[in-house]
Amino acid sequence: MSDLIPNPEPPARRLFSEEPAAALPVYKPPTGSEDQTTMFFPQTPDSPPAEAPHRIPHLGHALLFLAITGFILIVAQLVLVGFGHTTPGAQPGISPKLLLSAEAFTYLASLVLAWLIFPMLWSRPFETGLQTNGPAARRNALKLIPIGIVLSFTVQAVSSVVTMPKSIPMDDFFRTPSDVWIITAFGIFLAPLFEEVLFRGFLFPAFAIAYDWLSLPRTDAAKARWNSSNDLSLPAVVFSAILSSILFAILHGKQVSYTWPVLVMLFIVSLLLTTIRIRLRSVLASTLVHASYNAAIFLTAFFATGGYRHLEKMTR
Repeated sequence: MSDLIPNPEPPARRLFSEEPAAALPVYKPPTGSEDQTTMFFPQTPDSPPAEAPHRIPHLGHALLFLAITGFILIVAQLVLVGFGHTTPGAQPGISPKLLLSAEAFTYLASLVLAWLIFPMLWSRPFETGLQTNGPAARRNALKLIPIGIVLSFTVQAVSSVVTMPKSIPMDDFFRTPSDVWIITAFGIFLAPLFEEVLFRGFLFPAFAIAYDWLSLPRTDAAKARWNSSNDLSLPAVVFSAILSSILFAILHGKQVSYTWPVLVMLFIVSLLLTTIRIRLRSVLASTLVHASYNAAIFLTAFFATGGYRHLEKMTR
């Protein structure tokens, strides 16, 4: 009967609800005789035992996703030029609604095409190959959302003491209440999803895989380890987190006129988002933090302008 008595000691509390401990990878420093990479991520759980592990998304997949996005963006801009009755390069004269419509179409179409194309290349569902891990995001939602909000308010507080240009490109989207409501919806629901899929879903693993491949010793033992695992080394994870975060900050640079203190803060924000993605092995978890971060920005603007009724208060 003693084996039916539960353990009286409560389990240790964790910051995040994770997978069972047995499924988590263990970091073991290599000995002097080992030439394989030290590993961080476990093999994809749905890989058949006899099948060689997949290293996805690799750099080719990331470049393909960027090519799809770039092509759709060009098409959207050509359509935008036609609707705007202007010439390429004259975007300042185009309505913010048209600009947002073109960008929203680009994001949505790219995500839909990726969802259709990459499962055929990966031989597994898109959400599995990209490691979206929705259950982890849902289990930790009540912890992830406050993280995004606190991070946003912290960045806003620091930004308030930074000298900004009198006018930045983002100001063009805060001229009328309807424009602000549209960019609010775009910035909370669509932009975080696309950016997390791009940076934490495609670019982060792609850079890490490329790093490990380039640093792999050209020996039979190292190649055998490479072909028998899909894990990532610690140096690769660090390198990729830094490189993808630099690109993340640069992508948003134009919005803040490349004010370097703000770019540094965006770089740090990206590192934190990448940490969440690694910690929970979930792109949707970092998306939830990103969306909460953006929502706090718009919430601040909403109250500062009396419900978007007095947008002149945001004029620099």
